[in-house]
Amino acid sequence: MRIVVLTGGIGGARFLLGVRAYARETGADVTAVVNVGDDLLLHGLKVCPDLDSVLYTLGGGADPERGWGRVGETWTVKTELAAYGAEPSWFGLGDKDLATHLVRTSMVNAGYPLSQVTEALATRWQPGVRLLPATDERLETHAVISDEQGRRAVHFQEWWVRYRAEVPTEQFVFVGAEAATPAPGVVEAIAAADVVLIAPSNPVVSVAPVLAVPGLRDAVVGGPAPVIGVSPIIGGAPVRGMADRCLAVLGVECSAAGVGALYGSRSGGGLLDGWLVAPEDEDAVVPGVTVRAAPLRMTDEAATAAMVRAAMELM
Repeated sequence: MRIVVLTGGIGGARFLLGVRAYARETGADVTAVVNVGDDLLLHGLKVCPDLDSVLYTLGGGADPERGWGRVGETWTVKTELAAYGAEPSWFGLGDKDLATHLVRTSMVNAGYPLSQVTEALATRWQPGVRLLPATDERLETHAVISDEQGRRAVHFQEWWVRYRAEVPTEQFVFVGAEAATPAPGVVEAIAAADVVLIAPSNPVVSVAPVLAVPGLRDAVVGGPAPVIGVSPIIGGAPVRGMADRCLAVLGVECSAAGVGALYGSRSGGGLLDGWLVAPEDEDAVVPGVTVRAAPLRMTDEAATAAMVRAAMELM
């Protein structure tokens, strides 16, 4: 059994814990194709929030309380940067986290593509699944906003962290997507997969940037494997994060049915063959898609593995 997971960061990383547990039970092989739309340059360093969330979570180094960054983190460098008045002040890097970015940036500057850098970083964290960035090229999610400075585009991280998604927003743009190509191994993994799972990540800014890489959506839709999605919405609210505000920008209802319709049925030109929703949303209907309800709260690894098993039963 070969499983490919399209995923973002925090929620997707927790979902991957369940996929990995399922794989250990069944002997399945897992490849995670990870969003890079959140990536940014900060203080001269290449920061990959989603890739790092997956590495830290699967490697046992993530902070379980914050849900992001490293456990036992310290903030000496952040404090010193603030003392210098260095910008941006709204995004802080912890000392342990900083080491990851230093190693990544050194390797990228030496000419290694992001996929090879990610493989090298994984030798330390041993995530237990194969991790591939969606693309090695620059792809950044930007938000087009209107504020006292007028209509302008800001990086998604600024929209998310600095403005808390509370500024009037017109659209999201995946800068660089048109010129990007899938990272080595991505299309091949999808073509060889027995199932493609769409993690319960933010559909607008975690999953959509992955599918914006030319050739990647076609590989999923045109591939032989069934495509099963897991709803990030339970009872009309996001499990975590601000997916509701992202969906509002697109005019999509914040519901399991709304996100399922956003992805659409594969038979109707969309993505999905199956859609797993929470018991609270068992009446959700997505035309052309088989919908099943199962508990979706990722309270621990066992609960998440049970959720993955329910998704696999939709194959």
